Amino acid sequence: MSGSGDPAGEARAGEGQARPTPTGALLDTLRLAVVMLDTSGRVLLWSPLAEDVLGWSGEHIVGRRVGGLLGAPEEGGEILAELLRTGRWQGIVSPRHRDGYTVQVEARASLLVDGDGRPFVLASMVETSRLRTLEHDLAALDSLFDSSPLGVAIFDTELRYVRVNPALAAMNGKTVGEHLGRTVADVLDPETAERVAPLQRDVLATGRPVVDLETRGPHGRGHRSLSYHRLVDRAGRVLGISATVIDVTERVEAAGRAERARQRLALLNDLGSRVAGVLDVRRAAETLAGALVPAFGDYAGVILHAGVAEGGDLPTGSYGEHTPMRLAGAAAVRWTPAVERMLRAGQPVDFTVGSVFAGVLAAGRPRVLSSERELREATYPDDPRVRAALELGVTSMLVVPLRARGVVLGLLAVARADPREPFDGDDLALGTEVADRGGAALDNARLYVREREGALMLQRSLLPQTLPGMPGVEVAFRYLPGSSGAAVGGDWFDVIPLAGGRIAFVVGDVMGHGLRAAATMGRLRTAVRTLAGLDMPPDELLRRVNDLGDDLAQSQAEGWMATAVYAVYDPSTRRCALARAGHLPPVLVEGRGGPGGCRAEPVELPSGVPLGVGGVRFESVELDIEDGAVLVLYTDGLVESRLGDIGTGMDRMCRTLSRGVDSLEDACDELLAMVEPGREPDDVALLMARLGGLPAGSTAHWTFPAEAGSVRLARRSVAHTLRTWDLEPLRDITMLLVSELVTNSLRYAHGPIGVRMVRGSSLLVEVSDPLPDPPRERVAGEEDEGGRGLQLVARASRRWGTRHGPLGKTVWFELPL
Repeated sequence: MSGSGDPAGEARAGEGQARPTPTGALLDTLRLAVVMLDTSGRVLLWSPLAEDVLGWSGEHIVGRRVGGLLGAPEEGGEILAELLRTGRWQGIVSPRHRDGYTVQVEARASLLVDGDGRPFVLASMVETSRLRTLEHDLAALDSLFDSSPLGVAIFDTELRYVRVNPALAAMNGKTVGEHLGRTVADVLDPETAERVAPLQRDVLATGRPVVDLETRGPHGRGHRSLSYHRLVDRAGRVLGISATVIDVTERVEAAGRAERARQRLALLNDLGSRVAGVLDVRRAAETLAGALVPAFGDYAGVILHAGVAEGGDLPTGSYGEHTPMRLAGAAAVRWTPAVERMLRAGQPVDFTVGSVFAGVLAAGRPRVLSSERELREATYPDDPRVRAALELGVTSMLVVPLRARGVVLGLLAVARADPREPFDGDDLALGTEVADRGGAALDNARLYVREREGALMLQRSLLPQTLPGMPGVEVAFRYLPGSSGAAVGGDWFDVIPLAGGRIAFVVGDVMGHGLRAAATMGRLRTAVRTLAGLDMPPDELLRRVNDLGDDLAQSQAEGWMATAVYAVYDPSTRRCALARAGHLPPVLVEGRGGPGGCRAEPVELPSGVPLGVGGVRFESVELDIEDGAVLVLYTDGLVESRLGDIGTGMDRMCRTLSRGVDSLEDACDELLAMVEPGREPDDVALLMARLGGLPAGSTAHWTFPAEAGSVRLARRSVAHTLRTWDLEPLRDITMLLVSELVTNSLRYAHGPIGVRMVRGSSLLVEVSDPLPDPPRERVAGEEDEGGRGLQLVARASRRWGTRHGPLGKTVWFELPL
């Protein structure tokens, strides 16, 4: 204050000046308002912050008595009286804001004297809400420092400790006083300080916090979680950094245990997924060993009884020195000559009575070998494999029995070398679990190999071993069983010679895999061959096979289902009749290649439904076949793909065939080569037939009216044709049989009579008439005048039969040339 002694005048003189800009300091946060009064309670000075708190500007309040701002004027008088009596006052008052509401403030007032000896009152006030917030913050900070189990510290801008709580002091092994004014380099060990100090400097310089950084504790003991944040006041000035330190030793150790448990579980899951689909004993052993390296050990070997390794029966006797054992699978972190000596797959494994291997095989209890002496006792004295293991630095070995259904199949041996930690009790438990799962997988592979070989042997025995030679037709075929992972299926094919040089082609696929599918396929093939001998159209044959459903199924409860395509080709007319039951359509290749290529297109015919479903009739389609065209019948295994639908595979097959089919054998190989690599293929049955005609002049055909003279005309035509074909020795018997059949047609049919002769590998003679009912062979009595015609045909011909056609029936017979 000036020596003029007029503080109110000074206040009024400063009213027009700009307010100072808040600096963000603590006082700005509290908004400490200052008021000056005379001894009568009149306002002499009113600070800008008082205006902010109560809303009254200086020009409205200076010169007025302060009691008017209080709810009760007498309250102001009491406060002033106490001030004049004691010289100071403090308490909480609730002055009115200019807008009408009250503002609770905590005030401090003192009675002072100016330079002229005149007394005045200087008062300061703070809103209680802001003051309580600050008090709570300070109380929380004090509580954090005094009672928190976390280590807490504050560093200044020189990164010196300025405040440390007891928890952090205890973690560092020093008192609180030994921290203050010092840096981490002065308090912590050099290694820890070297890790921490750069982090502190970076946080102080950049403001980027460090949160939950895990590090080793002082002197490498325990584990700590560090968090650093830069401290900045409200004005943006950097005050230092704060630190929070948590002892996370238990958490890290628990996480380590959990991670080891996770790794063990992951190893078991990986093992299960890798060996589950392996259905070959040798591959299963290699996969088991490979799954353990390097996740569980540096070297691993699967040692099996020789019979198990070859897919034979489970061992029944006890293990001894002369029991044949084989190293079926092995894995190593790296392969060197020493590793080759120790883990050469397929080599025999010998051991003596009293050795570790012998003890584990006999007792079925696992062992952990942790010393050189125990390692040397693993098999037999001076075993070169053991010497190689010691040369490789092996310090620990786990030997576990491989079991399946209570029978020991062999051993699983896993070794670790320096600097890896030796096996412990947890590893032994894990190794036992691995061996149990591995033993089950090996046994499954052994059983699968046996069943697959049996099914494959059965299936191949039921498929055609050789195909008959047929005039005008060239045939090639391929059959591939499903690979490992897909059991032998029910794919099949057949080529069936029919009467009159005609040929039936059939390809089918029985749903399912294994022995049941192979057995059903055999019954289905037999049924088709039997019905084909009755010389019926393709749609009728499929209907008859479908009607045999209950007889073809393994049991009525299980049912059965199969797809098939059946085609009959007549080389003499170059016509082909086809029908299918839910099967993929055949492909017909026409043209001889050359610059224009061939046409390879699926044959359009009704799809039908699979055999065993029923409810839908089958339909036949007849085609005129170009000389030299190739008919391709196949199963879905040839065109299936993981990357596209089955239509994509059929398009790929047609493109391959459209390049030309010069050799059926080469074409079969080309189609098999297009099977997508890497997939699990189903069975593949492929049948290709080049369809041609008979040599010129090999057929003769006549139609006679239903008149008595037709018998004589038929005999004459047959005799003339046989002379032309140089088959004079067959003239008499052929004329006799034709006479009998034409006479039968004249007697019962009353319509035109057709006679057809075909010269091929035998002589075929057919007599057709419009009567649909087939003739019946009967035994004629001694006094009967008729009834002996069919008996004569049956005895004189090599074979005979009847078939239905669209215009009636045909009776045929064959004579050997």
